[in-house]
Amino acid sequence: MTLSETTFPVHEVRGWRRAVMWPLALLARGWNRTLRFDFTEDYPREMTQEEQPVIFMVWHNRLFVVAEIYRRFRGRRPTYGLVSASRDGAWLAAFFSLMGMKAVRGSSSRGGREAVAAMVEVLRAGPGQAIGITPDGPRGPCYDFKEGGLVVARRSGARVLLLGMEYASAWRLRSWDGFYLPKPFSRVRLRCSPVPDETLHNRAEAPARLREQMLALNPDSIDVKRPA
Repeated sequence: MTLSETTFPVHEVRGWRRAVMWPLALLARGWNRTLRFDFTEDYPREMTQEEQPVIFMVWHNRLFVVAEIYRRFRGRRPTYGLVSASRDGAWLAAFFSLMGMKAVRGSSSRGGREAVAAMVEVLRAGPGQAIGITPDGPRGPCYDFKEGGLVVARRSGARVLLLGMEYASAWRLRSWDGFYLPKPFSRVRLRCSPVPDETLHNRAEAPARLREQMLALNPDSIDVKRPA
């Protein structure tokens, strides 16, 4: 989903630039399918419930495996990702579309009000709707929990599910977020934690409490090598 009638520029990837992304998408798909996922029995149930719309929250540096999690656990269920309206965000939105996901464009810094309205509209469209948000995106600081996603949840009545990914072995890029690339054929432990309504609506304490929960769900890997 791309916002219409916006008051800010939304960059998009078209033509040959989009075409050259196909090999990267195929590589990412093949790479992700080599990974071995461990998860508790409640994980598939939490990921697939359709009683009410859901907001998935994941740290920005765990995005690499999100499309594979979507493929394995969400299937044909509609799932959107909040992606920055910037040029960098345009590449991510194009990549998500090639992986079968859709995008709501905007961020806290550019088009925040329009993005919130669009996400609320998506979530109100039906109980099976879902949106993924990186609370520390699009530019950090890393593991800084911004409140925008909670505003969307309160306005839409959606439930919030915190996602965790722990990598047994990975490379970590020298980006602002220390982006993780799990090594092929390595193991990834998946975790999730639903946010109670009383926590969600505690405006004073919710960001700090949820940040601590997400840090616990996403321990930084010990076996990590940074590229030279």
